[in-house]
Amino acid sequence: MSTTVILYGTESGNAELVAEDLAAELEGDRDVSVYDMSDFDVADFSTEDFYLVVCSTHGDGELPGGAKPLLEALNSEMPDLSGIRYAMFGLGNSTYETYSQGSEIIDRLFTELGAERVGVYGRHDACDGSLPNDGAIEWARELLVVV
Repeated sequence: MSTTVILYGTESGNAELVAEDLAAELEGDRDVSVYDMSDFDVADFSTEDFYLVVCSTHGDGELPGGAKPLLEALNSEMPDLSGIRYAMFGLGNSTYETYSQGSEIIDRLFTELGAERVGVYGRHDACDGSLPNDGAIEWARELLVVV
C-alpha cells in the first residue's frame, strides 16, 4: 500500500501543527507519515507514495528555515522527480505582496524537477480569521477522494 507523506516547512511551527492535524485526520483511512522538510532526504522520494506538502512563508516572501535544507539539497542534487505526485498547501498573509510565496518556491522547484502537482493549490490566509488546520483538512479530504 502506498503511503501519504506529509512534508512540512515552517519557521514558527504553524505548518508543523497543520501537518500533525492532517496526519491525525487521515490516519484511519490510509498509511500516513509526517516529515519536517529539514529532516527529509532527497533519496527518500518514492513514486509509490503521494506527497502532501504544507509550507509557510516567512518574512518578505522567503522560504521558512525548516524548508531550506530540502530546497538546497534539491538544487544541488537536481534529482529527476518524474513520477512523483504531490499536492501543495501554502500558508501566508494576503496583506503582504508575497502571500504564500514560500510554498510557491517549493512548488516551482518540484515541477522543474519533473514532479506533478495534483489537484487544487490549497492556501490559507492568516487575515481571514479561520484556522489553517480546518482549511487544510477540508482541502486534503476533497483532494484525496480523487487521488
